[in-house]
Amino acid sequence: MGTVTSITRTKLAAGELIRHKLLDYRSVVADVDRNFQASEEWCQAVAKSRPPRDKPWYRVLVHGSDHSTCVVERNLEADSGVDPVEHPPLERFFDKFENGKYARRESSN
Repeated sequence: MGTVTSITRTKLAAGELIRHKLLDYRSVVADVDRNFQASEEWCQAVAKSRPPRDKPWYRVLVHGSDHSTCVVERNLEADSGVDPVEHPPLERFFDKFENGKYARRESSN
């Protein structure tokens, strides 16, 4: 009999505008990590609220800065705004901004 693996479902996708519920900043989802892969040391240093590591995490590009960070899904919500995010390396991830969402940049392999 084969092994059954569970697939973690995510509520957000790359390119979506989001807002951090606790820290109230806007950002765009750059990447999704269905099960957090960072080290325990990183969690202790950065994720002080001890969020679950077995839930989806998102790499986000923070609006108005050159800062990016990883945030657990429970701390994010969709941003109802339609204005684009300003972030210097945004073009490395996305091609265009339409209808309140970014389109992923096509790989050039």
